Amino acid sequence: MPPTDTTPDAPTPQEPEGGAKPDGTREGAESAVGKSVSTRKEDAAAGTPAADLPQGGAPGIRFEKVVKRFGDNVVLRELDFTVAPGERVTLIGPSGSGKTTILRLLMTLEKLDEGLIWIGDQTLWHMERNGKRVPANEKHLHEMRKQVGMVFQQFNLFPNMNVLRNLTEGPVRVLGVSKDEAVERARSLLDLVGLADKIDAHPTQLSGGQQQRVAIARALAMQPKVLLLDEVTSALDPELVVGVQDLLRDIARQSDLTLLCVTHEMAFAKDISDRVLMFDQGQIVEEGPPDRIFGDPSEQRTRDFLQAVLAS
Repeated sequence: MPPTDTTPDAPTPQEPEGGAKPDGTREGAESAVGKSVSTRKEDAAAGTPAADLPQGGAPGIRFEKVVKRFGDNVVLRELDFTVAPGERVTLIGPSGSGKTTILRLLMTLEKLDEGLIWIGDQTLWHMERNGKRVPANEKHLHEMRKQVGMVFQQFNLFPNMNVLRNLTEGPVRVLGVSKDEAVERARSLLDLVGLADKIDAHPTQLSGGQQQRVAIARALAMQPKVLLLDEVTSALDPELVVGVQDLLRDIARQSDLTLLCVTHEMAFAKDISDRVLMFDQGQIVEEGPPDRIFGDPSEQRTRDFLQAVLAS
């Protein structure tokens, strides 16, 4: 499993029933995050970037004629699209249209069948050798993975580690930072996501919303240039969704991360995105700014999808 040094691949849902805390109370509307977000917005308005968020040098993403098959099923069909450095792009479309596969290819959780994927000026699945492009070896993939962070639908925290170690394990083992530096950064990020008081807790002691905020902090602890979000609120109770979405909006506004998001939350997609891509059957149906895609889409397939989603 390629990225075991940063996040586990298999889902590890450990949420107490109903999003409850260990003492039986509910987490509510993530009030701690609301306070933290408000403070950081004031900092941003004053021209001060939020602590520990990436600033400067985010690479773009480019897919060239990318094909991905699972057996006889062609999930991506000669897919071409580009995400500019620092751009925030959201992928929408029906289940099975290939959206999450795109993220898994970027995380090297799935192997490319045909085409090229670029992160910045380097190909992800290929490398140069003696003037020729050849399949990437593990060393190249390892270096490329350092640029990409992902927040999964099912949190995927290490269940046997407390919150602090969940945030420090990757930076120490993969990035080679000192333990003291990793701990300092972890504390800052936990403060950023409103969970400084949970540093010694284990995932089973956290609600779903808290686990997802820890997962966001863990992704940021790896200092990625590209952040991938895969249906990050779909496993949460409805009352916990707003707090996580507000946190992600704030991170997007205050960093220059290149952001690629998959979501069925259309209001969130409209608010967080510079551009929206509508997918169906492994291809882009249409793309454009969120106001146009959600307000006046040009393709009937997009109109039908949005009508179905918004009516549900």
